[in-house]
Amino acid sequence: MSAADIKNIPALFSPLKVRGITFPNRLVLAPMMQYQSINGFANDWHLVHYGKFALGGFGTVMTEVVAVQERGRISYGDLGLWSDDHIPGLKRCVDFLHGQGALAAIQLGHAGRKASTQRAWEGPGPLTEVEAQRGEKPWTPVGPTNIPFDQGYQVPEALSIADIERLVQHYAEAASRADQAGFDVIEIHGAHGYLISSFLSPLTNKRTDAYGGDLQGRMRFALEVARAMRASWPSHKPLFFRISAEDGGGQAGWGIQDSLIIAPLLEAIGVDIIDCSSGGIQGSSTLGNTTRGPGYQVPFAEKIKNEAKVPTMAVGLILNGKQAEDIIHSGKADLIAIGRQGLYDPFWPLHARQELGPDPEFIGYEEPSAWWLKRRAASLAQIGISPAGESENK
Repeated sequence: MSAADIKNIPALFSPLKVRGITFPNRLVLAPMMQYQSINGFANDWHLVHYGKFALGGFGTVMTEVVAVQERGRISYGDLGLWSDDHIPGLKRCVDFLHGQGALAAIQLGHAGRKASTQRAWEGPGPLTEVEAQRGEKPWTPVGPTNIPFDQGYQVPEALSIADIERLVQHYAEAASRADQAGFDVIEIHGAHGYLISSFLSPLTNKRTDAYGGDLQGRMRFALEVARAMRASWPSHKPLFFRISAEDGGGQAGWGIQDSLIIAPLLEAIGVDIIDCSSGGIQGSSTLGNTTRGPGYQVPFAEKIKNEAKVPTMAVGLILNGKQAEDIIHSGKADLIAIGRQGLYDPFWPLHARQELGPDPEFIGYEEPSAWWLKRRAASLAQIGISPAGESENK
């Protein structure tokens, strides 16, 4: 979109250049598990699912977390990139996103001690005899130590130094495959109690070797993964890192001060954006001791951006265009991740544009839809109704 397309463009719809990639707007579809894969492969369902968000105006569409190892899946329904065989299905999705003018982002990660579980609506919880009888047998998860995720969950196998070294290499190989699939952005999943997060937190990392103990030891795995992935990922493409800014739950776990320390270390390695979430080390994937009001995690993004001086992405109950515009305009974050609100309204970005100011040309819609909507708007105006179906005389 050129500068002549619209006057006084909202900050939310301004472009952002990171390395050699220009984000068309500040809106990113947040990674959300869908559990629709078989053996890690992307299929028609993923093509349509992710494609609709590109049509809906998201400048960047990010996949759910994609496993770098087969045993690193959360469930049997997870996407994977532990094999070259997974590349074509993902590339098909990427090509469609690019065709609609959107960037394609992929979140790569490892479930760690939260692996070998049911799909969310089946429990959630560890795999049971019910799943085993249909061919989905439990496997042994791994973690920094043998502390299970919660009561009733499997006891994980503590990773050896050799295991960790191999795993770092698997992250790097997955990054290379993501490039072959055509992705523009990688996000490392280092949040919500999954493997990297469980190494960071003193609640779950009780190791006494180089990968545990003090803060430096607990950060070692995350930094090694980031360094290896940056080396395998083209220098002109951005690298994100999703973090639980604090563990929460009222316990002395990973906290915001720790996040302020690791953020510039990640940036020095070559991470460009810190995606600021929270919680998940035990129980809920977000803070268990926080009232979840609109934008409740935005202060984490603001603090890291303004105190650690590292660019951030804000996420968490960002519900409307005015709220998102204020976050970007006031310098609290550089990007906005929209998750479940996007599931509720896949056209959220285009509706936000309408909310932030008149858009008689329906900028951002694909041409066939814009053609129809302009004519519909003219007809509605004759009877005093807005494009959103509201009376303009109220």
